[in-house]
Amino acid sequence: MSYQVLARKWRPKSFETLVGQDHVVRALSNALEQNRLHHAYLFTGTRGVGKTTLARILAKSLNCETGITAKPCGVCNACTEIDRGRFIDLIEVDAASNTQVDAMRDLLDNAQYAPTTGRFKVYIIDEVHMLSKSAFNAMLKTLEEPPAHVKFILATTDPQKVPVTVLSRCLQFNLRQMAGTSIIGHLQNILGQEKIPYEATALNLIARAADGSMRDALSLTDQAIAYGGQTVNELEVRAMLGAIDQSYLFKLLEALVANNGPALIAQAKSMEERSLSFEAALNDLAQLLHQIAVAQTVPESVATDLPERDALLSLAQKISAETLQLYYQIALLGRRDIGLAPDEFAGFSMSLLRMLAFSPNESMVQPAISIASNLIPAQKKTELTTPVAEKPVEIQTKQVEIVPTAHAIAPGPIQSVAMASIVTRPVIDAPSSMEPARTPEIIRHQFNGNWRNLVDELKLGLARALAQHCELITYDENSISLSVPEMQKHLLLPNYQDKLGSAIEQHFDKKIKLQFSIGGSGNTPAKQISHEKAQAQAGAETAIEQDVFVQALIQDFDATIIPNSIKPI
Repeated sequence: MSYQVLARKWRPKSFETLVGQDHVVRALSNALEQNRLHHAYLFTGTRGVGKTTLARILAKSLNCETGITAKPCGVCNACTEIDRGRFIDLIEVDAASNTQVDAMRDLLDNAQYAPTTGRFKVYIIDEVHMLSKSAFNAMLKTLEEPPAHVKFILATTDPQKVPVTVLSRCLQFNLRQMAGTSIIGHLQNILGQEKIPYEATALNLIARAADGSMRDALSLTDQAIAYGGQTVNELEVRAMLGAIDQSYLFKLLEALVANNGPALIAQAKSMEERSLSFEAALNDLAQLLHQIAVAQTVPESVATDLPERDALLSLAQKISAETLQLYYQIALLGRRDIGLAPDEFAGFSMSLLRMLAFSPNESMVQPAISIASNLIPAQKKTELTTPVAEKPVEIQTKQVEIVPTAHAIAPGPIQSVAMASIVTRPVIDAPSSMEPARTPEIIRHQFNGNWRNLVDELKLGLARALAQHCELITYDENSISLSVPEMQKHLLLPNYQDKLGSAIEQHFDKKIKLQFSIGGSGNTPAKQISHEKAQAQAGAETAIEQDVFVQALIQDFDATIIPNSIKPI
């Protein structure tokens, strides 16, 4: 008999032997035991997590000669024929090969006929998202109201491409990726029954490379058995997968802990000479840092039979938790950006140097200090090393002088602009005596009668509308009288008045009484701003009308000026 690969030989034939999908098994088992059967099921998940296997087990549960059960016997004619793929009432369709609407119509035309030998006619449509739009439309009615003897089981790796009209007609189950521990346990069981010697670390590498797919794990195990000559050991699995030897990573971390830059680069060059994948190295380094972090937090969680247990616990004591998190983040970013580096070695070595540079260790600063000291002349060194009597420095803060200066810009073809710059001139007096520095006194805000500037300085919310429509009438040290135009008297809400008063008291740091009246000349900040905008607009329109280039356009091309399009600068 020809050799049968492990993925087919050890395919689960019952819910009890299915690994890693307990949430789906529980729901289906309860539905079968209670006879609450749906007419259409949709299994989603990545490759190799058991979608088709689960569909076949469900088909056996529906057609087992012992009755509808969550535990098919596995020995009756229906169960054995389904296992062999020869059950006449189980129709498996690969949607990737039958995408057209004609194939779907032929399939659905046969669905109306009763099953030949089984209890139900089960249609398993794999990779259903590959069907064309017309094929989906053709199956909608049958999928919603199929004959009582028909069950649909759909499977897909990309549910986003399945129309919502199909999703709404199915009972959907999302199959999760396999956990590494589940894959390792299953491989140990299979290799034990196959009587093939193995190393636990090798299975760990295979589970990591499988990336949550049990089928990939079994295929890699087949490959490892052939590569190692009926054995599965760590060194040969690493060579087969191109995985990084853990000893390299431990030596890198030891060099980082010792702040030994030459040893770090030498180790990276040694990895380059062996043509190792630096992207995989950064990935494995991040995983190793994660293991060390776990060992720091929960030391007892490290398996006693783990070959690197002593080295992990040793590094967990040498590296602080903060530094470990820093290394981990740099490794992740380095793996992300390695494709942008000049080459993989440059990206990998720069990630290591970044870990070295940002390592919170004072000894890292010493080389920079020694290099800088060599650049200082001898005379300067003597001056730096000579003790100098400390002199307190007094900095006298003076009022900042604001000098507006106008800079005229030559008008261009269609614009005329005037700008103003503000020059600040802080004055710092040199210390004249040995007096201790004095703290500058806090100068309390003084109101000079400029209500508009005060409104701009206040921290106002909704009360700003009231403040901008107020006109200053009188003021003294303890009170301010304001008037509001007749058209804006609706702003005199008690809430707005209280907020404005609180803002003014907070600004002057004392109690200020506000008095409001209705009337006045209407010379409010809002009116002033509106007047200034109107003047700026009029000036801009005048500048445009008087511009030589614009006048030439009007005369030569009979152009017209659109006033609304003119905006002052």
